[in-house]
Amino acid sequence: MASSPTLITPCTSTPKPLLPPTRSKLTTTTTTTAAAAATTRRRELLSLATGFLLTPALLLPSTPAFAATDDEYVKETSDVIQKVRSTLNMDKTDPKIADSVAELRETSNYWVAKYRREKALLGRASFRDIYSALNAVSGHYVSFGPTTPIPAKRKQRILEEMDTAEKALQRGR
Repeated sequence: MASSPTLITPCTSTPKPLLPPTRSKLTTTTTTTAAAAATTRRRELLSLATGFLLTPALLLPSTPAFAATDDEYVKETSDVIQKVRSTLNMDKTDPKIADSVAELRETSNYWVAKYRREKALLGRASFRDIYSALNAVSGHYVSFGPTTPIPAKRKQRILEEMDTAEKALQRGR
């Protein structure tokens, strides 16, 4: 019996290995050492950069950009109180109420953004009451729209907070 010519004929293409080539231990060690050196250099650079950025002159506390004087706080808070009162006391059929509410929101957002970060003011009774009242007013108008009147019970509480805040402001609190 003769064997099949296809089994005896050697293949002309180069055989492909079944397993991927293995790297020698020497190459892996060299790569690991290079990676460790790069990591060490990166750490040294970061520590130098951090040391440079955190110099004692830069760590000294600086005054905030919006630092306000006490007189300025009293004046602006009084203006906010008057604006809240005038907006709350407007008739619900007044055509200017939407504009007044938009102006009140802009004024209150400015006031809150300016004085919320002032640590000296956070403990004051006037700040606490005004902040609470502004939060209630803005929350109402955001939820229900600028033309929806504030319910009587909420309006009464807001106006009481305004009175309390105004008295505290006059006493320097």
